[in-house]
Amino acid sequence: MKAVLLIPIVACFVVKVRSKIFSRCELALIMQRWGLDGYEGYNLADWVCLAYFTSGFNTAAVTHNSDGSSEYGIFQINSRLWCSDHHSQTKDLCDLSCRDLLTDEIIDDILCLKRAVVGLEGLESWMAWRDHCHDRDLSHWVVACNL
Repeated sequence: MKAVLLIPIVACFVVKVRSKIFSRCELALIMQRWGLDGYEGYNLADWVCLAYFTSGFNTAAVTHNSDGSSEYGIFQINSRLWCSDHHSQTKDLCDLSCRDLLTDEIIDDILCLKRAVVGLEGLESWMAWRDHCHDRDLSHWVVACNL
């Protein structure tokens, strides 16, 4: 009887969130498949550049901000507006747990990112994109990817 009760407890510790560091071209291909090339006026190189300078293509990236919010995942999506991290105030506009942004499955990240860039600021909301990608020739991010 005791062994039966331990199975669910042990299962909780066995569940592992799989994160991943994508290669540049692997990520570009996924983003192209999910319609980011040309989305809201940004080309595929903009999105790849964003992912590199926000997370280094790492889905497990988390950055804690001084205002109590955090940035999650490969695109560093903020918990204040877009996802719920269960410890800070959020609008949770993507109806998504921030923890889901830390896995190797990035489709939910892309769908939330698409919501986040619609509006006046677009990618300007990301300091990393403004500082490293905006108004630059970004073709080198995708040119050798054979897309």
